[in-house]
Amino acid sequence: MIQHKKMDVICIGAIALAFVIAALLWLGAQAGIFPSASHPEYAVRLFDDGKVHTIDLQIDDWDAFVAGAQEKEYVPCTVTIDGAVFHQVGLRAKGSNSLKLIGEYGLSRYSMKLEFDHYIDGGNYYGLDALSLDTSFQDNSYLKTYLVYDMMAFMGVPAPLCSYTWVTVNGVDWGLFLAIEEPEDAFLRRNFGTDPGNLYKPDYQSLSAENADLALRYLGDDPKHYPNIFENAKTKTTKADQQRLIAALKVLSTGENLNTAVNVDEVLRYFTVQVFVMNWDSYLGRTGHNYFLYEKDGILSILPWDYNLAFGTYALGMTNPIRDPNVLINYPVDTPAEGQVMLNRPLYHNMMKNNEYFTQYHQYFDQFLSRYFENNRFLTVLRQTEQLIAPYVQKDPTAFCSFADHQLAVDTLEQVCLLRAQSVRGQLAGEIPATILGQQENPGTGVDASTVQMETMGDFDDLESAKERQDAAKRRVQESR
Repeated sequence: MIQHKKMDVICIGAIALAFVIAALLWLGAQAGIFPSASHPEYAVRLFDDGKVHTIDLQIDDWDAFVAGAQEKEYVPCTVTIDGAVFHQVGLRAKGSNSLKLIGEYGLSRYSMKLEFDHYIDGGNYYGLDALSLDTSFQDNSYLKTYLVYDMMAFMGVPAPLCSYTWVTVNGVDWGLFLAIEEPEDAFLRRNFGTDPGNLYKPDYQSLSAENADLALRYLGDDPKHYPNIFENAKTKTTKADQQRLIAALKVLSTGENLNTAVNVDEVLRYFTVQVFVMNWDSYLGRTGHNYFLYEKDGILSILPWDYNLAFGTYALGMTNPIRDPNVLINYPVDTPAEGQVMLNRPLYHNMMKNNEYFTQYHQYFDQFLSRYFENNRFLTVLRQTEQLIAPYVQKDPTAFCSFADHQLAVDTLEQVCLLRAQSVRGQLAGEIPATILGQQENPGTGVDASTVQMETMGDFDDLESAKERQDAAKRRVQESR
């Protein structure tokens, strides 16, 4: 039996230890040391964006992988990231229109997804279950997606981590890609803690269909009316989860008490950036996709995804795409979509009918402009990142463009963003109409963007010129085996 005197000593020691642990936790928080759920190890390894990382893909038959890319079927490969080796990782091509067009042009530089737990239950890269390698399709600057995620994170919107990587296949150079944290379980834990809600990636089954659920419209209480949402769940969901999301869409459809169904503050910050970057391959565009939907306790958030066609360069599937830079750069922030599209996007339209939220939306634009653009943060991020990646772009064997075209694209992107910031500032001040109707009634009142050549940031002509380079790179990979 333990004597009372010893028990007292043990108890006092335990209490002292508890105080020490509590103090260390408090001091750790003050010093920026947080629980691994919010600051996982992969965030400071691969997603240290202060350098270009290395990823090597060891795969038996690269020709066969490229030839079957359109099927988006997984194949096993060994992945080496900055020297750390991971076996039996699932690899597949990814994309939608970009995937289709790369195939149609006979090219081989596809965006790819690496899934560490596809073949091995619980497989991960220092806590990360999946990442994608973005090919910078129709983005000669290599910067559009990186910049938008930086803008979203700056505005406090949960956004994927990303960093640049030099990719080799079987040890042979393949090119510069942007590694992006896939919004799956690890992303949820990092952004929402150890007990997160549910995540969906709504997408159309057919672009010609109405896709009303993709637009987040309320269609009744039956989950069968929402296949574009529920068939694209990224987390395991129950019927109760589905009913909770549908109930939120019902509230959203009324335009009343929106704070009971929508994370209003976060969604307004999302739309501030989304509208600024003129991305119509999105919820506010004709396709209505390329976003993630997060739900927790009946509250909805919209999260960012896919920005290679941002900054006014989206033209896929459009009969009469907008090419005039004066129209694009001055595009109104209060009606950022055509009338019929706007009416069918309740997450934006119904929120903007609320005077309080509309005012808050403008306030966030003011903050975004003053803190991101008008204090030179934008130029610093753009030019430092350009300097980081320039040597890799210059030697990229599968690039969609020449290095000179890349430099021109970066300069154009800078020009577009600065003029866009100037136009939005004018719209907030009432000097430039902030609606489509207002601009139609007052032509020529926006900033002069007539010298901007939008196509230099990436166009279809680049795809035709890239085939010879990519074929040569593919041959070198195959010969290495």
